[in-house]
Amino acid sequence: MAPRMPLTGLRVVELGALIAGPFCAKLLGEFGADVVKIEPPGHGDPLRTWRYVENGTSLWWHVQSRNKRSVAVDLRTPEGQQVVRALAERADLVVENFRPGTLEAWNLSYESLASVNPGLVMVRISGYGQSGPYRERPGFGVIGEAMGGLRYVTGTPDRPPSRVGVSIGDTLSALYGVIGALLAIEARRTSGRGQVVDVALYESVFSVMESMLPEFDRFGVVRERTGSILPGIAPTSAYRCADGSFVLIAANGDSIFRRLCQAMGRDDLAADPSLARNDGRAARQQWLDGEIEAWTSTRSPQDVLAAMEAAEVPASKILTIRDIVADAHYAAREMIREAKLSDGSMVKVPGIVPKLSATPGGFAGGGPRLGEHTDEVLAEIGYDAAAIAALRSRKIIG
Repeated sequence: MAPRMPLTGLRVVELGALIAGPFCAKLLGEFGADVVKIEPPGHGDPLRTWRYVENGTSLWWHVQSRNKRSVAVDLRTPEGQQVVRALAERADLVVENFRPGTLEAWNLSYESLASVNPGLVMVRISGYGQSGPYRERPGFGVIGEAMGGLRYVTGTPDRPPSRVGVSIGDTLSALYGVIGALLAIEARRTSGRGQVVDVALYESVFSVMESMLPEFDRFGVVRERTGSILPGIAPTSAYRCADGSFVLIAANGDSIFRRLCQAMGRDDLAADPSLARNDGRAARQQWLDGEIEAWTSTRSPQDVLAAMEAAEVPASKILTIRDIVADAHYAAREMIREAKLSDGSMVKVPGIVPKLSATPGGFAGGGPRLGEHTDEVLAEIGYDAAAIAALRSRKIIG
């Protein structure tokens, strides 16, 4: 028998669309929560048609929405709002990522839902949070990245700020949403009451910006774009190899740096007292990176990586998705999995993170069809067949 998942029995209602809120609920669902996803009839979550689409459905959908049940309900109608209220009355958790004020306009505020379910926890993910002068501004993850300081320091000094290649502001916020949800549920064990978990996209980004704020406060330093290096931490960068490709080497620990020098045949660098500690190496960071690249540029990436592995120096190729799919370690850790879609075909999807030894997470297929579970879920909350048919005839459900 498969072990019981840690969140089995947790009832989650997912409101909202696209990335941050749905990614938060996806993580909960992977560890056993029953996630009911509310979508507008007709077109559903816009993510269903984002990026590469096969048979009318985005492949991204099968990652983001696995383990969820789809209920198609028009939240602009009083009858649709009543469906959500009935679900929330029986739920442990509501996850939403609308602009602040949207739920209130639909008579679905936390206060109104908690009045009949005092233990309800609501995760609210928005661009700027539920308070403050910017609260009503629209905000996507990329805006949170700009507001939170990440965009300014990403890229090279001679070019405009770059974006990270994925929606990192959204996914960071989703992770904080999961942490907040579990903290609030744990607090409910003693208080008996739920609460609101307020996650702002920009704050999620700002919280991982390391020492930027105290450095500015004490020294007036404004961190700038520095390409592949981290300023003040050396050596750690991407170094060109003989074939023009790059290898990442992270030898910023004092003992690791000495091992790198020995692997390079540079005992002079290992013995230099000015390079023995990170602060000395950081003061000569550009020169030191040049010395390392002079060594890597005459060798193949395979030779560089073999030397680094022998010396126990952290290093890696910069993997493409083709490299990842073929990688033995990814396979051994079950990070390349397959999901069976409704047409019977299989598609590769990422595995589960984190890995729990006794109660691991999992998934059972791709994302649901729009409204696939509407009748099933409404029946669970007391709607009979006639009531469901009446709502469908009026296009309130789909």
